Amino acid sequence: MKKKIAITMGEPGGIGPEVIAKALAHKTVKRSCIPVVIGDSGILRDAVRRSSLKLHVKTVQGIDESISDVNVINVLEIKSPFQFKMNSLSKGAGRAVVRYIKKAVELALNRDVEGIVTAPISKKSLSMAGFLWPGHTELLADLTGIKEFSMMFVSRKLMIILCTIHIPLKDVPKKITKAGVVKTIRLAVKGAELLGIQNPGIAVAGLNPHAGESGVMGREEGRSIVPAVDACKKTGIRVSGPYPPDVVFHKAYKGEFDIVVCMYHDQGMIPFKMLAFDSGVNMTVGLPFIRTSPDHGTAFDIAWQNRADPTSMIEAIKLAAKISHRK
Repeated sequence: MKKKIAITMGEPGGIGPEVIAKALAHKTVKRSCIPVVIGDSGILRDAVRRSSLKLHVKTVQGIDESISDVNVINVLEIKSPFQFKMNSLSKGAGRAVVRYIKKAVELALNRDVEGIVTAPISKKSLSMAGFLWPGHTELLADLTGIKEFSMMFVSRKLMIILCTIHIPLKDVPKKITKAGVVKTIRLAVKGAELLGIQNPGIAVAGLNPHAGESGVMGREEGRSIVPAVDACKKTGIRVSGPYPPDVVFHKAYKGEFDIVVCMYHDQGMIPFKMLAFDSGVNMTVGLPFIRTSPDHGTAFDIAWQNRADPTSMIEAIKLAAKISHRK
């Protein structure tokens, strides 16, 4: 039986509405689940029209009204009046985005949907609206009261998980603790198991060049990362490292490991996006429901021009549906 998946519309002025519309025009997506967009039906209709898609946008008052039809996009209307402008962010858009997300979380926690897929949002719009969350991941964790969570990125040739997320690079070293690395290794196991990988091979990247070179180029490895790896090994987790960051991703790409634990955001995102910029999927591990998203941003520079590639959104929806059927 098809599972219902909620899709939040994301930043209205960005490429979210366009990639959602294009993704829901694919029959493979509609065969995998019953998608329900949470957002503004008028904006989505405009995205459908500008993308020259032959789809009907059906406004539903409740999830139960959603239908499985390849020619229909179900939209659960969330009214949040604001001055909508294409290719632009605003305080009103930031407020609307949060309302979409809160509704999706409510539906997921009530088991009205099996998971949620989130279109990109603008951190600046959130800030303009007075919200302090630095991104989707922290917002979702706060709404669900979850303390142990992380961003995991999935592609055909490489999977990564982040030990620290949206913090300045200068703050990363003091955030690399034994407890934090242990937590991320455990979340890596949980994330891999959600994807059907039992007893995954986990590689841990070092923080410093050459993984610290035995303390010559940094002490974080010896102080925090090595003890975390050793502690996890004792519990039966198949983990090794720390490996030099300039080596570990190549090893994983060749199939030596299932997933790489990265110490900071760009350490993992640069190689990941080099390999899977248009097809990679972001998955939050640790939430009480499935959450995936495209691995790209709002792309205001190409928004509303019928230029956005929906591949990552397609893969995000299909992955959420696949996990929901496995659970």
